Amino acid sequence: MTDKKKTESGRVYISASFNNTLVTVTDDTGKTLAWGSSGAAGFKGTRKSTPFAATTAVEKVFKKAKDECGIKEVEIYVKGPGPGRDAALRAIRAAGVKISLIADITPIPHNGPRAKKKRRV
Repeated sequence: MTDKKKTESGRVYISASFNNTLVTVTDDTGKTLAWGSSGAAGFKGTRKSTPFAATTAVEKVFKKAKDECGIKEVEIYVKGPGPGRDAALRAIRAAGVKISLIADITPIPHNGPRAKKKRRV
């Protein structure tokens, strides 16, 4: 058994890809308290990428985080372009947790990959 400290504030990292939605709840120092995904919530194949699957994953993770760790206030960091982004945020709000910050940390290239060579006719 791991000893998880009771903490009232924490961080939520949501990684929403086109195939899955990952949710991790950490304390303020970054230690993982609870995590889950659409796949871990029981969805397979293309159903993993739906907003409903993301909502279900967030509900399961927050049930565990609130029961075991007493999370009451969170900062949310969202990464990726997937369909589970907004649904996950709505599910967190519905879970009855106070949201102090929502930040988008999607990586955006400043210059991108090298361009194709110029066409010669």
